[in-house]
Amino acid sequence: MKTLVSPFILLAAMLSLFPIGAWPQAHVAEPAVNLGDTNFLDAIAAPGILFEQIGDGAHSGKIVDAQGDRLPGTGAVNSISGLTHIAWISKTRFLGGWYGVELLASEAHVNAGLGQTSGGWGDMTVAPLILQWPKRKMLGISISQRLTFDFDLPVGAYSRQSTVNLSSHAWTIHPYYAITAFPAKRIESSLRFHYLWNSANEDPPLALAVQSTQAGQAIHFNATIAYNLYKGLWVGSNGYYLKQITDPEVNGVLLRNSPEQVGAIGPGMVWQSNNWFFYASAYHELDGQNRPIGNKLVLRISLLLH
Repeated sequence: MKTLVSPFILLAAMLSLFPIGAWPQAHVAEPAVNLGDTNFLDAIAAPGILFEQIGDGAHSGKIVDAQGDRLPGTGAVNSISGLTHIAWISKTRFLGGWYGVELLASEAHVNAGLGQTSGGWGDMTVAPLILQWPKRKMLGISISQRLTFDFDLPVGAYSRQSTVNLSSHAWTIHPYYAITAFPAKRIESSLRFHYLWNSANEDPPLALAVQSTQAGQAIHFNATIAYNLYKGLWVGSNGYYLKQITDPEVNGVLLRNSPEQVGAIGPGMVWQSNNWFFYASAYHELDGQNRPIGNKLVLRISLLLH
């Protein structure tokens, strides 16, 4: 079977900022990040160019507080997004890995209910450094690894007059480490672990009635386990988890006890046909805190040129 090559990074385009008055206490939402957009065979790659298009559809049926209870007076959040991803891995070696770069642009339409909608371009992601290590053996298990330093640029649609925006209006540093292992014949398991740091938004939505906001730092990961059912077809389970690890700030003051958290699990598959790759994954979110939760569908098509 030919080598499968997965994408290096995807970011969900949907970002919803809810007025502070809608929450039991002030809350600063984390920006949209890669929750389940990359999954099976994630860390496998080789020198070449990757072109990729991704479609995300999400329905968040409720918005929950820090205890996971539904917030009264809030509606459902529905979003559709398109993500275009281009990555290049060279044959140049650095620290034993192939060097590469990537660029990702997104566009979306979001309906947060109560007449709150937004559509247009989202923030852009660039990675000036990708290190992709070739497949190797560790304790008899075949593994592939990648380390990427991503930066999110606040160039997306944003208006202070709106509480629903496609841009976070802040810079983020968003590195990740991905590993794919084959612990047994025809079985794969992948893990992608992210760290997220956000700069301050010095021009928050006017409805918040504050001078600045800064989302807390967070960690999140995507994980899979799959079985090679037939030739290029893998089927299995995928999931993700996000946890805010530091308190956010409003006007430079820490907001205590304002965690953001969500987990999800669901079925998925990937099918390879020559240099084309087709992915489909579904997720049901659980254990949410201070954010919308619901269901998500991700469809992805990739073309690899060596």
